[in-house]
Amino acid sequence: MRIGELARRTGASARSLRYYEQRGLLRAGRDPNGYRSYDTESVETVARIRDLLATGLNTDAVRALLPCAQGGPGLTPCAFSCGVVEQQMAQLDAEMDQLRQRRAALDAYAQIMRERRVQDRALAVMALRSA
Repeated sequence: MRIGELARRTGASARSLRYYEQRGLLRAGRDPNGYRSYDTESVETVARIRDLLATGLNTDAVRALLPCAQGGPGLTPCAFSCGVVEQQMAQLDAEMDQLRQRRAALDAYAQIMRERRVQDRALAVMALRSA
């Protein structure tokens, strides 16, 4: 099938499919006229690529995991795939910790600004009364 048909069947844009091919995630043959040609298994491959990308994995990790994603949904539970998934979860945990710290710092700034706003209003009221 050509790229347009694969895009229609998978819901991925032709641009995404070309990107997947460029990153080594998807293979396409070439017709004599130079057009890309995909086999029927490409529909399932694109679905797996999109599922893995939706987890936040980058294309390098997806390329490494694709062989573990054959023969049904999910990943084959080998040491490699388990390690990649565990590493990704640890990275997300670290990012969430950083986000919580950043949120706490912003909350402290917001609290100071709220207190100063109340103080400024009180000073303005006192200034109006004494005028």
